[in-house]
Amino acid sequence: MEMPFRKALPALMLVFAALLFATGGAAVKLATLTAWQIAAFRSGIAAAVLLLVLPEARRGWRLSTWVAAAAYASTLMLFVHANKLTTSANAVFLQASAPAYLLVIGPLLLKEKLRRADIWMGLVVVAGMGLFFCGKGTPQATAPDPHSGNLLALLSGVTWALTLAGLRSAARAAGGNALPVVVAGNLIVFCFCLPQAFPVLHVDGLSVAVVLYMACFQVAFAYWLLTRGVRHVSAFESSLILLLEPVSNPAWSWLIHGERMDGWALAGAGLVLAGVAFQAWISQSQAN
Repeated sequence: MEMPFRKALPALMLVFAALLFATGGAAVKLATLTAWQIAAFRSGIAAAVLLLVLPEARRGWRLSTWVAAAAYASTLMLFVHANKLTTSANAVFLQASAPAYLLVIGPLLLKEKLRRADIWMGLVVVAGMGLFFCGKGTPQATAPDPHSGNLLALLSGVTWALTLAGLRSAARAAGGNALPVVVAGNLIVFCFCLPQAFPVLHVDGLSVAVVLYMACFQVAFAYWLLTRGVRHVSAFESSLILLLEPVSNPAWSWLIHGERMDGWALAGAGLVLAGVAFQAWISQSQAN
């Protein structure tokens, strides 16, 4: 029984990482703090935890680390602000559209060639993104300005695509160690958001607990699991396992906050998921 468990452990690490990532949207809405405060305190604590606990987070720093980290920091800030304005489901699915932007970013920055299947995937994902903006965008208690939040989430998809390209480039240059990018990105968020985080008013125990949870588990521990798991799991299997994040995210928000996706957003989410899954399947088929 021990050997099968060891073989399955990397995949289980990715599953747990995806489920932790998925709690971010619901957790952001639980805290009474502002988006600036959540972003600053979560990232500051997460960076400290990673630097103190993981030796590899302190190795391999270079100038390119900060370039990739800037994109990652933008993603973190945009995602928190988007979650404060729109449903967490819309925020996560629009961010999950990053592969469509990589169709342009990949060839330009990473010198990767486009395949016909990639173009079809991009068209499907772009169509899915468009559907998010077709609905009425009725405000909810936890999503007071859906249209503005959707736009921020759309931008987070662009910055997440740039982040993925930066992480990939950093991993190539640093022998597979991209953790410095994660640490540097969180440090940038902390320094940029901290001035906007004061004064801190109306802090309750729940908000403190939520920020500590997100920093230690939803960011630091989740990225530790991710960086360990992907070393032993194929790119195809990893990409499919990580789709648990956008799938699980709406469930957490519905259970905790009663958030619901409208029909247009639900259809758009289906297209985004289908496009990403189709690209992963094509990549695996061509690899074999």
